[in-house]
Amino acid sequence: MRVGVDLGGTKIEAVVMDHASQIVARQRRPTPRDDYTRILDTIAELVGAVEADVTAGPLPVGIGTPGSLSPATGRLRNSNTVVMNGQPFVADIQSRLDREVRIANDANCLTLSEASDGAAAGCGVVFGVILGTGCGGGVVVDGRLRAGANGVGGEWGHNPLPWPDPADAQESPGHVCWCGRRGCMETYLSGTGLALEYQRSGGSEITGQQVIERAEAGEAHALAVRERYAHRLARGLASIINLLDPDAIVLGGGLSNVDWLYARVPELWQQWVFSDVIHTRLLRARHGDSSGVRGAAWLWPST
Repeated sequence: MRVGVDLGGTKIEAVVMDHASQIVARQRRPTPRDDYTRILDTIAELVGAVEADVTAGPLPVGIGTPGSLSPATGRLRNSNTVVMNGQPFVADIQSRLDREVRIANDANCLTLSEASDGAAAGCGVVFGVILGTGCGGGVVVDGRLRAGANGVGGEWGHNPLPWPDPADAQESPGHVCWCGRRGCMETYLSGTGLALEYQRSGGSEITGQQVIERAEAGEAHALAVRERYAHRLARGLASIINLLDPDAIVLGGGLSNVDWLYARVPELWQQWVFSDVIHTRLLRARHGDSSGVRGAAWLWPST
């Protein structure tokens, strides 16, 4: 058995996964996102709680978190839970738990989970995408996570939106991203980006989920925004197919629940993929919201 922890922006979740890859214990608490010390305390408390639930411990622990570890400093960087940035997170949590802990980006964890026993099980090359509050990606090849030499493997959301439409004022020169650059795919393809597109193009201030609900109800403005979203997602994923040529692309996060995307995006991406045939499959994460925490547990082999 092993413990997986998903350190999210709104909640921290811990599970115990058994030898058969079944979740046998689960606990979650709100993320104290402005208090680094309290985040450490909460993770330690959750790990202890799920171990107690199965009367076992100490178990191997894997943690998925936004951002990644700097190879230069060993400290966390690029996390949208900004209080985590620059902190010696690995050293601190290992001290709290008194054991080795494995850490990976949350999108990497989703991808590892879905390539291990999820929607893309058995595929050689898998690209995983989180379409949620932010927009991240991960790469798994032959069952192994590829974080890369710089620890940024799969950081798809902070590449510019490819093939921008010069006639679209929203795409050129592109929106300013929280990372300081312009035109990042995250500013278009996250749930936040979808909501802002609706507002900027004349709609009211609503959430990305409400945009989808209005589109499904037939609202003309929401339908147009959804179609632009599909075009942008198709371009973004076409760039991945041209680069990695994956067997499967798996979508996670809140926008992965939009059924319409799985037919529409492959129809659209054909015009940008540099091939006369496209066998890459676009798949919904089988484990849904649990993919990240399961992938954190998968950072350790079954024990």
